[in-house]
Amino acid sequence: MTAPAPPPESQTDVDVLVIGSGFSGIGMGAALKREGRNGKKGRSFLILEQAADLGGTWRDNRYPGCACDVPSALYSFSFAPNPDWSRAFSPQPEIWDYLRRVAETEGLAPHFRFNAAVVDARWEEAAGRWRLSAADGRSWTAAVVVAGTGALSRPARPAIEGLDDFEGDIVHSAQWRDEVAFEGKRIAVVGTGASAIQIVPELAPLAERLTVFQRTPAWIIPKPDRAIAPETRARFAREPWRQQFWRLFIYAMLEKNAAGRIHPPLAAGPTRLARRHLAAQIPDPELRAKLTPDYKLGCKRVLISDDFYPALMRDNLDLETSPIARVSAGGVVTADGREIPADVIVLATGFEVTNPESDPLEVHGRGGLRLKEAWRDGAQAHLGITVAGFPNWYLLMGPNTGLGHNSMIYMIESQIAYVMSALARMDERSLRALEVRPEAQARFIAEMDRRMAGTVFSSGCKSWYIGERQRNTTVWPGFTFDYRRRTREIQLADYRAD
Repeated sequence: MTAPAPPPESQTDVDVLVIGSGFSGIGMGAALKREGRNGKKGRSFLILEQAADLGGTWRDNRYPGCACDVPSALYSFSFAPNPDWSRAFSPQPEIWDYLRRVAETEGLAPHFRFNAAVVDARWEEAAGRWRLSAADGRSWTAAVVVAGTGALSRPARPAIEGLDDFEGDIVHSAQWRDEVAFEGKRIAVVGTGASAIQIVPELAPLAERLTVFQRTPAWIIPKPDRAIAPETRARFAREPWRQQFWRLFIYAMLEKNAAGRIHPPLAAGPTRLARRHLAAQIPDPELRAKLTPDYKLGCKRVLISDDFYPALMRDNLDLETSPIARVSAGGVVTADGREIPADVIVLATGFEVTNPESDPLEVHGRGGLRLKEAWRDGAQAHLGITVAGFPNWYLLMGPNTGLGHNSMIYMIESQIAYVMSALARMDERSLRALEVRPEAQARFIAEMDRRMAGTVFSSGCKSWYIGERQRNTTVWPGFTFDYRRRTREIQLADYRAD
């Protein structure tokens, strides 16, 4: 399926501008489109996408082995079930294709503006509107902006001395280059996180030698993946209630894992499962010791895999735990002075999540307040959605709404409902703007900090959940059904209305 063709630029002043075309942007666009179909006031809106095609994370992350680590039936929109998933855990091409089908089915093609890398957003006080400017000089205005750029959109390149001097190929997991050859090469993979454990089993059979550089081991539990039989898929298509029931069952099974994150003693069972998994797949006690975490399960992201540990047992694969000192022209030099030859370096080093300054988008709110300045002590938003000083600016997948146990699509749909509720209240009361009160935001942040204390997220490990100020600005410290309850309707008492 080809991407929807963007129409000629003919509309630059709309009711709502949506930034990003991943799950957040497409979900928001679908909600706005459906509102107009339901006999309510149809709003004009555009979806601005920096790339030439939709898809966000699932367009950009296409490394070998890339797949979702949330079951397919749950990692999809509630309003757009897909009975045709081929596996319990969907591979990247299927997820990307799913997003394109949803966009087509929901009629979003006329609303996309591609190659629209938004670099500046300013609240124009007199007009009561936002003006967004793209890198190519185009600009748009809107009453409301919904930022759906996601947390996993800016690849993190490690500050390793000598990377620019390396004479071989360097490829980041989120910026895969198909022209790079791996067959018969000496490969260095930097990282052992969510992308690395999928990449390594794919590259290991191709490599002459593959060295995995591990800074911190991860807790890994079995991946209950399987092919979904054609007859099951046909039954889901014929009787949608069956897939809905399966979706609810998976949701409940995953949601109970939140208890172990909130109350660490309840994670004893999953910890035993992870230890048994490691022992069963790594018989070598020395290697097993290197792969055993020294922090509580859940403090960092828990990974799922059945083939990463077996890959480490291959004769052509080495696990290197000595820190990287620098990169030379021909390889990687460890802290103890050894140079490990490499022809290709794969950076499986994740994303910039907690550093607002890494975002190329500059946002200026009321009185010219810069969002990055407002977030100098860490990202803060009421319910992870609205920010004091930034009227009519809504975040999807904002601070303190990430998950370590369930599907982010559930959280995104909760946030979309909140935004739609805000738009409805603005219509009912003929409001020009809604801006969260500083005291409401402060109460929410204080609640997050209080609830985070004592959870596994605050148990002492170094994690990308934690910002420079040692605050967890990433994760929701509770159950997702509680978040949905709180975001079902906007509470106008928390807002300044103009």
